[in-house]
Amino acid sequence: MLSLTCKTAIKAVIFLASKFKSGAKSGIIEIAEYIDASEHSVGKMLQTLVKENVINSSKGPNGGFYIDADQKNQPIINIVFAIDGKDVFNQCGLGLSECSADHPCPIHEDYKAVRDLFNKMCLDKKIAELCDPVDSGMAYLVG
Repeated sequence: MLSLTCKTAIKAVIFLASKFKSGAKSGIIEIAEYIDASEHSVGKMLQTLVKENVINSSKGPNGGFYIDADQKNQPIINIVFAIDGKDVFNQCGLGLSECSADHPCPIHEDYKAVRDLFNKMCLDKKIAELCDPVDSGMAYLVG
């Protein structure tokens, strides 16, 4: 359902949120290494997140990417919308261009239920909620 870039973006934002208390800013290389992703794709994705006000960046010797208190408390759907767009929760599970209740694919009803539940989770879950289990060692961002 989510693109690889979107999954990477969610991991990157959670990583930045874990740095919130210390006030530390992170560079592209540090983020890419921590979440095991390509520096090039992480760099492009981070710029998109800055443009969409999901995260912040600052230039200079003490610059880098960071997240503020309001951003830490935003729902993860903001990341999904910034990277994959607002139509992601309306797409067909089989990738058909025309799929609806009137013209369903073979998995339409089952996929719609899962997609709607995932949409609700993305609306309800805040970045901070995903950060806490990572900070405590109960969840991980890399496999």
